[in-house]
Amino acid sequence: MKPAAFDYHAPESADEAVRLLAELGDEAKFIAGGQSLVPMLALRLAVFDHLIDLRKLDELRGIEAGPESVRIGAGNTHAAVGASEAVRRGVPLLHRATPMIGHFQIRNRGTIGGAIAHADAAAEYPAVALTLDAEIEALSPTGRRTIPAAEFFTGMWTTALDPEEMVTAITFPIWTGRCGFAIEEFTRRAGDFAMAGTTIAVRLDADSRIERCAIGLFGLAPTPVRARAAEAALLGRRAEEITDQEVGAAATDGLTSISTDVHGSAEYRRRVGATMVRRAWRTALREAQND
Repeated sequence: MKPAAFDYHAPESADEAVRLLAELGDEAKFIAGGQSLVPMLALRLAVFDHLIDLRKLDELRGIEAGPESVRIGAGNTHAAVGASEAVRRGVPLLHRATPMIGHFQIRNRGTIGGAIAHADAAAEYPAVALTLDAEIEALSPTGRRTIPAAEFFTGMWTTALDPEEMVTAITFPIWTGRCGFAIEEFTRRAGDFAMAGTTIAVRLDADSRIERCAIGLFGLAPTPVRARAAEAALLGRRAEEITDQEVGAAATDGLTSISTDVHGSAEYRRRVGATMVRRAWRTALREAQND
């Protein structure tokens, strides 16, 4: 099938883009890499009278590393994020998640802003943003605001963005000290969305006690989620006293909204999720201990 007819707009600034969106209303949609939107248009699962192309907007690109955070423009492709030395050094978890996204053709065209705004619960970048307490910058005709990742993902493919807002950048805090990071996911085929996955960050103090940790889960709920009860239970404990089985169970036992579908039952996905957490915990902890 082919998309329904639409009018094409190519604004030359972010301000012009959000003005267009405000003027055209619900019949308009931003398009950047188009890796999620174009297939939906082609199958006519979505129809818009206007598409607003963001690819010309250089102001949405660029990666800026500071002493405490790395700011990534929403227009950066996944490939650009993966190739960035600033990301590799400052946000290792994001760097390691990038090769897991689809295939190289998707990474060459898809954008980090598009992935965050699309808010797929089985996608890697939203889970990383939530795990690392990233902040999402949004622009509308009335100005700019910053939305914490913990408040951004509100439901299946839905976010806290207002109808006239556009994601312009994502800022990731830099973790310092004895830190370790890991991402694990289970997919039916390479490049598929994850049936279950986890993103983990951990920091140890000088006595090898858990000083800080974050456990994200994706593919197991309508949104990416944090296993906050499990995180709290780990704080202050010696690393050698904690088993990966304990962490895997604690992270997944409290999930109540795991879906059953053609790929597996809720209980099966929970078990797979626990296994992913166990693997990622071992990897992250080993890295922190060797730091």
